[in-house]
Amino acid sequence: MTDQNSSTNPVTIVVEHLDPELGAWSALEYGCIARESHAAGSRFLLSSVPTSLQMPEELAATEGLKVEHRSIEEIFADRKSKVCLLDPAAQAELSPADGEIFEVFLFGGILGDHPPRDRTSELRKKGYAGRRLGPKQMTTDTAVRVTRMVVHEKVPLEKIQYIDHPEILISEHERTEMPFRYVKGDDGQPIMPQGMVDLIKKDADQGIDDLF
Repeated sequence: MTDQNSSTNPVTIVVEHLDPELGAWSALEYGCIARESHAAGSRFLLSSVPTSLQMPEELAATEGLKVEHRSIEEIFADRKSKVCLLDPAAQAELSPADGEIFEVFLFGGILGDHPPRDRTSELRKKGYAGRRLGPKQMTTDTAVRVTRMVVHEKVPLEKIQYIDHPEILISEHERTEMPFRYVKGDDGQPIMPQGMVDLIKKDADQGIDDLF
């Protein structure tokens, strides 16, 4: 049944890029979202990208990434009722049934700000229907991964295995705690984008918020 849904009813993932720049953290997340979406048969649009913003070469070459300079309002002007905003302030939790109601799942980049700056408020004002992914803050790629698991693979939120605030080993004597919720991988470790742990280690002297 899941395979059938994957091939006949793929979802469209949209991240509205809400920054004039693109940090290393976001580039890794966007690349991860593009690869996973492509593998699942879903579309991934990075919208509202300023024409002046030059995509990193590696990210630009990532299969599954479509860069849009138009906003979500322009792209889906005729399908507003089919757009679901993943909003930490929403009243209702995302459920498998939402995959039958909505076709487009919208995320405000960067969801993973710490402390949260409620970037999603800019999209909330546009009047899209909202759904929540539980009480814990997630990185953008995690939020997309969880959404796809719920609406595409039909796994209820409460059935997904998570790891909250994992520690990353920086050196023999130093660890750093990530202030986010991650999906637990088959290896028992939090699923993160390729290169993320190396980025965190490299910039261990910076605050987490500086990496975005």
